[in-house]
Amino acid sequence: MLHLIPAPVHRGLYRLAHRLRSHWWRLRKPRLNGCRVVALDEAGRVLLIRHSYGSSSWMPPGGGIGRAESVLAAALRELREETGCGLDGAVHIATIEEEVHGAANYVHIVAGRAQGQPRPDHREVVEAAFFGLDVLPAPMSDLLRERLPGWVREFGG
Repeated sequence: MLHLIPAPVHRGLYRLAHRLRSHWWRLRKPRLNGCRVVALDEAGRVLLIRHSYGSSSWMPPGGGIGRAESVLAAALRELREETGCGLDGAVHIATIEEEVHGAANYVHIVAGRAQGQPRPDHREVVEAAFFGLDVLPAPMSDLLRERLPGWVREFGG
């Protein structure tokens, strides 16, 4: 049903929802649970995306974990939703804690082998591509640029 909304309007709604959610997190300071997927292609390159809302930085695909959802199930779902790719050999390799708009965010890092070519929907995700660790794109957070090689090593990529 959401595909009936024109893409530019849909992107605007994502930006509005993100602003509202950010304000809510600042007020309530909830404990968030999310995941990020370190998906590697056959050449060992990592899949990164850029969202249409929030930061314009490149990052691994990911998102929230549902209440009754496992970390691995959430990672597979988010990767499929954001890129159209599957993931073979998925393993949970790390959990990090970060603050997001005043909320404690527990991010579970899942790694595996990407299946398929990324296809951004141009609504939530505007770009998706594989990058070698030696040619990571800008903009990207310094913290992610620092941690990504370790996660790839942890997976064995």
